[in-house]
Amino acid sequence: MAQARAHLIITGMVQGVMFRYSTQDEAQMLGLTGWVRNRRDGTVEAVAEGEKKKVEQLVEWCHHGPPHARVTRVDVDWEQPTHEFEGFKIAWTA
Repeated sequence: MAQARAHLIITGMVQGVMFRYSTQDEAQMLGLTGWVRNRRDGTVEAVAEGEKKKVEQLVEWCHHGPPHARVTRVDVDWEQPTHEFEGFKIAWTA
């Protein structure tokens, strides 16, 4: 199985709409590891690792997010997996 790591910045109305919690649920359902957090600039940042097809599914999900979110942009940097995470957590605001 090919492994992948995506570092995402999600822009739009993505704070105060359960985006972090929904991302965590989605990532856990897909069996991914990593984290998600709000940033002070109003965006949401996430890092997800796991099976490439599953990471791609999460990236696709982030383009719309939970029902009340209004995503206008998703920037993705594909990185080398580091296998440093246990589970998928909500992190502190950056």
